[in-house]
Amino acid sequence: MTPVSRNGVTIGIDIGTTAVKAVVAAEDGRVAARVRIPHQVRVPSPNRMEHDADEAWRRGPLAALQQLAPGPDVRAVAVSAMVPSLTAVDSTGTAITPGLLYGDERGRPSEAAKGGPQPLPALGEAAEFLRWTAAAAPGAAGYWPAPAVANHALGGEPVIDFATAATAYPLFDGTGWNAASCAGHGATVEQMPRVQTIGAAAGQVHGTGAVLAVGAIDAICEQIVAGADRDGDVLVMCGTTLIVWTTIAEARQVPGLWTIPHTKAGKSQIGGASNAGGLFLGWVDRVIGPGDPASVAPGRVPVWSPYIRGERTPFHDPDRRAVLDGLDLTHDAASLRRAAYEASGFVVRQLIECSGVPVSRIVATGGGTRLRPWMQAVADATGRPVAVSGVAEGAALGAAFLARMAAGLETTIDDAARWASADVVVDPDPAWAGPVEDRYRRFLELGERPSPASGARF
Repeated sequence: MTPVSRNGVTIGIDIGTTAVKAVVAAEDGRVAARVRIPHQVRVPSPNRMEHDADEAWRRGPLAALQQLAPGPDVRAVAVSAMVPSLTAVDSTGTAITPGLLYGDERGRPSEAAKGGPQPLPALGEAAEFLRWTAAAAPGAAGYWPAPAVANHALGGEPVIDFATAATAYPLFDGTGWNAASCAGHGATVEQMPRVQTIGAAAGQVHGTGAVLAVGAIDAICEQIVAGADRDGDVLVMCGTTLIVWTTIAEARQVPGLWTIPHTKAGKSQIGGASNAGGLFLGWVDRVIGPGDPASVAPGRVPVWSPYIRGERTPFHDPDRRAVLDGLDLTHDAASLRRAAYEASGFVVRQLIECSGVPVSRIVATGGGTRLRPWMQAVADATGRPVAVSGVAEGAALGAAFLARMAAGLETTIDDAARWASADVVVDPDPAWAGPVEDRYRRFLELGERPSPASGARF
């Protein structure tokens, strides 16, 4: 690889739901090389979702690094990943149980485990993942989430960042692993991964002179290079999971939504994650024939309630199911595809409206930004222009910036703002405004009448 910066380059590796994505980034954020290593998402039953953790979390990152062929100019490597996730590993760091993923029913507390007040579902998933995994592989060498598996494979260090560890509450109490809670879920503190600050140096990548850096949750990595830092900026992450965060000056709570710290000092974010992203749209691709959503007349679109696998924010209802409303003989595949993209846009709008925050602009990031019909539907559904990030692999790019911090090339996350870039701005189509408004009202009405958990209603 030819050096592109006097400071060298860094590599960011993102473990996603459907693929490992990796980029080589120069000091100005320019991507010099990229690679994508697909992996399978296993759905053994409607309420389960898992990876072959060895394929996706160990071999995938190793293959990505090998294909990028790091040379002496690569200063550091960092990993980002989705949360929560968990597998059991043997003494070599090889996974010996399925890699459990967010929303899997094995993350729900059993009736026997329900004693006192329960946290919101996402706060209890990792702990229940540990309970199931420890029972499936008692005495395993370790119980690790995806980034720990990848970091061990890359540099022999099963390390994760504090934010990833925090999603394992109550196993992690904010400062360290809670011995009593871990024991109550079948593990010891020694079986849990090491926790360090994001952007810290954790070791050295095998076979290179590069620093192994501590990355972060994929959503955090996306955020630090998106440039959605001003009050009222809405960051829409278009991946397998649809994530919507609105930047606010002061933290406040809204029922059904999450409020978390922003990486920008003194600011917070309000919003959450939805299953109405690539998870839903990919399913639509598999079951509906080809058709161009741009060819559809504005008034000839049905309405999806897109919860093919339950919903996270704002309902936190794993048993919610999809509904297709208003379908008739004149609708074709193109109409249904437009309806699917629109449903995702409606979720964005709903989360924005629930937050009660005046919106200044919308910034879209993630692999889904390559799908113009999706971006157009988000613009039409929200009635606002959508600035599309110039780098689709936002989480990997953010990890590459954290790698620069570990290598001593950066001193603050705030400087990642210089890496933000917009590829294009997608404007709402005025011809769609009236029909979309009518469909959004129907979408909200469907949300008030959850469908039975037995299956989709058509």
